[in-house]
Amino acid sequence: MSEPLALAVDFGGTKVEAALVDGRGELVVGSRNRRPTGAGASSSELDASVRDVVSAALVARPADAPLLGVGVGAAGPVDLDHGTVSPLNVPAWRGHPLAERIAEIVGGVPVTLRIDGLCIALAEYWVGAGAGSANMLGMVVSTGVGGGLVLGGRAVPSPTGNAGHIGHVEVGGFDDPCACGGSGCLEAVASGPRTVAWARTQGFTGETGEDLALAHAAGDPIALAAVERAGTAIGRAVASSANLVDLDLVAIGGGFSRVAPALFDHARAAVAQRTAFPFVKRVAIVPSALSDEGPLIGAAALVHRPELLV
Repeated sequence: MSEPLALAVDFGGTKVEAALVDGRGELVVGSRNRRPTGAGASSSELDASVRDVVSAALVARPADAPLLGVGVGAAGPVDLDHGTVSPLNVPAWRGHPLAERIAEIVGGVPVTLRIDGLCIALAEYWVGAGAGSANMLGMVVSTGVGGGLVLGGRAVPSPTGNAGHIGHVEVGGFDDPCACGGSGCLEAVASGPRTVAWARTQGFTGETGEDLALAHAAGDPIALAAVERAGTAIGRAVASSANLVDLDLVAIGGGFSRVAPALFDHARAAVAQRTAFPFVKRVAIVPSALSDEGPLIGAAALVHRPELLV
């Protein structure tokens, strides 16, 4: 008999992915599938994308491989009591029963839902950059900014499932309006789309994070300033988090986290300003060790490593 597998699903503001993952945190070759999501998609279109990636991933399962369960990481907020999601950047879904929809597709297999930021944290703690760091924050910097906390070697307790959502911590020195109703939220300042939007107010003519990355590599002064602004905001939010829960490490993944290595330099510089607090300055800020597979590996951890959940 083949080894037991988990079906991992990652739903975000740009795309939904699914893959089969083994007990070592490795994706089964040929099982990974992706479909678009987006702010303009209808609820039925989003459901269809989820159905397509889940069904396609299951086709790759060996006939003799047991399916232990389904782990689902979703952009937040989430509601664990009801298995629903209301991704801020996907307005068609408010209180959408994502866990139930996936359960209908897989039939008879348990489905575990958590916020995507926690999945990033679990992945890094399990097989990534956070291995051996009992107190860590995992972050996603992409279409949005999310996060999750592992404290004392376990996912932090969270009655609704939204603990660690660092994207909606307000950052000192910024007042950018946020879709959540706040102002100066990290997501409103440092996400990919909002960083590009700020750069365009300064005269930048590119339209995407990829455009900004190319301009930064070429030394464009507006791109340099935009990445510095985003990195500084990330560092200030990390410093606040380290003050609150005494972190060892922060692992950051997501597409926009790779805009330029300088993003991390600026974040570390913002933390280093806390000169009176060695316990804050000690926090390591590192890139994800799992590239763009992290969210799927973390979703699989919900199945393969249930002891990490409180």
